[in-house]
Amino acid sequence: QVQLVESGGGLVQPGGSLRLSCAASGFTVDYYTIGWFRQTPGKEREGVSCISSRLGITYYADSVKGRFTISRDYAKNTVYLQMNSLKPEDTAVYYCATTSNVLSRSTWYRKTQYDYWGQGTQVTVSS
Repeated sequence: QVQLVESGGGLVQPGGSLRLSCAASGFTVDYYTIGWFRQTPGKEREGVSCISSRLGITYYADSVKGRFTISRDYAKNTVYLQMNSLKPEDTAVYYCATTSNVLSRSTWYRKTQYDYWGQGTQVTVSS
């Protein structure tokens, strides 16, 4: 049974950092594509970052490029999203998702490409 559990969210001041975790069970993260998405009330869920299966190619939304880093730990079967230089506009519920598909630069951010989702973790950036 595929399951994803996010953790690591919280309240942080602008300019601060957080590391989100996406713990996977029922599959192995190195053979699946894992994406991070975020959503605020009244808005569409948007792709933040993705790490592809096998080769581990990474993709980022322009809004987070240079500030966020996605990585995976095979031993812990977990994918991380390191978020630095956080801004108030990064405030959202963050979700991780997975698919067995190999996604490309033009498809990784489409939420319809993913089959399984976690429950989300709240990130609030505020002074």
